[in-house]
Amino acid sequence: MADSMTPRQRLLTALNHARPDRVPIDLGGVVTGIHRFAYDRLKDALGIAEPTEIMDFKQQLAQPSEELLTRLGVDTRYVSTGSRSGAGLEIREDQDSYNYTDDWGIEWKMPKANALYFDMVSHPLAGLSAADLDHYDWPEQYTAAGVADLEQSARDLHENTDYAVVFFGSASFFEFAWYLRGFENYLMDLVTDEVFVNKFLDKLLELHLSAWEAYLPAAGQYLDIVQLADDFGHQGGPMMSLGIFDKFIKPRQKEVISFVKARTEARIFFHTCGSVRQFIPSLIENGVDALNPVQVGAADMDPAELKAEFGDRISFWGGIDTQQVLPYGTPEQVAAETKRILEVLGAGGGYVLNSVHNIQADVPADNIIAMFDTARQYRY
Repeated sequence: MADSMTPRQRLLTALNHARPDRVPIDLGGVVTGIHRFAYDRLKDALGIAEPTEIMDFKQQLAQPSEELLTRLGVDTRYVSTGSRSGAGLEIREDQDSYNYTDDWGIEWKMPKANALYFDMVSHPLAGLSAADLDHYDWPEQYTAAGVADLEQSARDLHENTDYAVVFFGSASFFEFAWYLRGFENYLMDLVTDEVFVNKFLDKLLELHLSAWEAYLPAAGQYLDIVQLADDFGHQGGPMMSLGIFDKFIKPRQKEVISFVKARTEARIFFHTCGSVRQFIPSLIENGVDALNPVQVGAADMDPAELKAEFGDRISFWGGIDTQQVLPYGTPEQVAAETKRILEVLGAGGGYVLNSVHNIQADVPADNIIAMFDTARQYRY
């Protein structure tokens, strides 16, 4: 059956909780992307002979080519400032690993023996006090060249194509805070040092808003989706109490989302991994339109229960299991699971298909094809 909607119409219809001609399909973002190893195998399977470009250096995510996105029926196209590509980074190499230090002062390392992605090995704010924050050399949040590139690419996609235009930006007050402070340090801060936490998070809020103040006048009118991210959960449960979230995270997140929504008509996509059911009502209150990645294998994240409880107030984006089904299932099992999620999360609209977080390095090409082909051919 031929498509009767444009990609932009299809995605926005789904996010309006109406049923589009077929499920909208996404691939290519910072949290909805594909590892370069899986991407290379996928290109080979599809007969696509193009060099692989890296879109996100830290996670080693590939930039999907237009030919591949078209073949898979992807409805989204991503724009960026180019800051994640790794261009201009000074990579240090020792006997066992590749290393670099980012603009924030976080050190990253990737072992040569298992070169999948970079992990943090140091946290620049680990030993600082609240008073020290006044003297810390905070990095610039954007460059004029990056903003100009964002504006040009967003305008071109909006005016010259009918794809949904997506941009990923900053609004993290938990995950990125512990990147800077260290995980254990930050968890202790949240319960023992309210003075430090408030001063630290107010500074992050100032920095996040300064970036959006540059991005949105340039590109806001061309964006259909703004992606934000802040991981709150792990496999077995949330990483903080709802009380901690409400006290420190929720009001600052709301300020960023309100700032963004006042300056663009784009819908707000929010990525938070793991078992995050307890936070969903607050995310809805804060103005989130779509929840990603819908980690269906985590505790308390049954997709049918989530759809029944929240499906009239928030859309779901993701949901195809990357922990078991995609890497270890057969193509037939992947197709069956994809159809199951489409029937559950896609009922009545309110769903965009993607894997649970990025497609990892070990996922076979035939399974990736099975997921996307099933979605593209499925009709409600």
